[in-house]
Amino acid sequence: MPQASSQPPQKGILGRIERVGNALPDPVFLFLWLILGLVVLSIVASLAQWQAFHPTEIDEATGTSRVIAATSLLSGDNIRRLWVDMPVTFTHFHPLGYVLVVMLGAGVAERSGLFGTAMRGAVRHAPKALLTPFVALVGMIGNLAADAAYVVLVPLAGIVFHAAGRHPVAGIAAAFAGTSGGFSANLLPGQLDALLFGITEAAVETVFGEFTANIAGNWYFIAAMTFVFLPVIWFVTDRMIEPRLGAYDPARAGNAPTGDNPDKDLTPAERKGLKLAGLAVLAVCALWTYFTFGPGTPLIDEEASPEARLTPFYQSLVAGFFLLFLLAGWAYGKAAGAIKDHRDLVKMMAGAMEDLAYYLVLAFVAAHFVAMFGWSNLGLILAVNGADFLGGLGLPAWALLAAIVLVSALLNLFVGSASAKWALLAPVLVPMLMLLGLSPEMATAAYRVGDGATNIITPLMVYFPLILIFCQRWQADFGLGSLAATMLPYSMGLLVSGLLLTVGWVMLDLPLGPGASVFIDVPVAVQP
Repeated sequence: MPQASSQPPQKGILGRIERVGNALPDPVFLFLWLILGLVVLSIVASLAQWQAFHPTEIDEATGTSRVIAATSLLSGDNIRRLWVDMPVTFTHFHPLGYVLVVMLGAGVAERSGLFGTAMRGAVRHAPKALLTPFVALVGMIGNLAADAAYVVLVPLAGIVFHAAGRHPVAGIAAAFAGTSGGFSANLLPGQLDALLFGITEAAVETVFGEFTANIAGNWYFIAAMTFVFLPVIWFVTDRMIEPRLGAYDPARAGNAPTGDNPDKDLTPAERKGLKLAGLAVLAVCALWTYFTFGPGTPLIDEEASPEARLTPFYQSLVAGFFLLFLLAGWAYGKAAGAIKDHRDLVKMMAGAMEDLAYYLVLAFVAAHFVAMFGWSNLGLILAVNGADFLGGLGLPAWALLAAIVLVSALLNLFVGSASAKWALLAPVLVPMLMLLGLSPEMATAAYRVGDGATNIITPLMVYFPLILIFCQRWQADFGLGSLAATMLPYSMGLLVSGLLLTVGWVMLDLPLGPGASVFIDVPVAVQP
């Protein structure tokens, strides 16, 4: 992978963001420091006798809400739990299972070339008048392919724009805005949904006990984000960024690609692979439809209450996406020649697990942070007291969620990992909002809006240096500040439009996904 060239120190707010962010430890060690701070806070809270009334549990002896007191993490029980339950704490971290299962399939789709070829074919056939929105849309959908969208689509967009007589950097900017700024926008749930809702599930269970996350719980919302963000990226690219860039000057190019031809047709093998992959997707969808509505309805609980009948279907979606990616990638790879036999398939699945090595390390420390937060009872105490405080302010629901969007966007400037930030915020935010009548799905949706909007302006975003290199291929003097300034209008546009979408969604009380609403019934308990 190309490395960023040396850049002069940045001044102003971007320079301060870069310096502060670079001073932060790696997210793994950030969680370790947070765990140490949590231990100290739990000791102080225990000595100060912090407590709260449990919102859902009744003390049978008194008939009133059970009192929950802060517990020191250095108590005998918690020390024993830390060392004895360490394997269980790690392996029972909900995002871990969700992500590993989905990535087993997605890794095959990526390594077989399905994702890259699908993006190339889609962009190549884009009408020139609709080139910008088409590139942005492919970027947002391309997030299903994880990193492939950055390394395939973004440089390709520059080539396609150049071939259309437009400034290549404008194409790179539009693709980067769609892929990274629209990180959570998509037409289908995918890997990110599995990751975030796993963390949401763990956060709910720290206070309210057993809870099953629905990874399609933001489906309608993220689909709406896609169509809201598209005109924003289109307008910013065509009306603001490209006029600012001016006419493309080849004399200012660095090592601009000359051998790539975006009009080159896909090979017969690639075309056949895409057709077979499409048939595989249809087959999986048909299979899930049969399981849901066919004889026996195994994915419907006929004996459950009406609102819980589809719970098995929602729980099966992780396996459904695994199978969809796996079979589509296998079908494409077999036709395109990337998969010769079953050994190649197994090797690709193993490679996907290798790519998750860093995530496994991060998940280990995040799992213990979330678990220890629950053991200390601080999550419940902060959630209850925070809910009482916010309830006393009388703020409308849309204002609370708008604040979460803005906090997420600000925090994203310094901590790039979506999962790391949500693992930090969710244990307090999710239960607190539930006590105010807002669903876990709505809390997750608000976080996602803020998390994506500032991805494209922080130098700490892991692909920021790579995007800079892509721009410098076409304009050698394009620096870090140039990229940040180019992407700032996109960031502001996506943040404002995302805020308006969130506020409007809450005010209209629209469903966030199948079986997921904005509001829930507040857990009720008898107070003394």
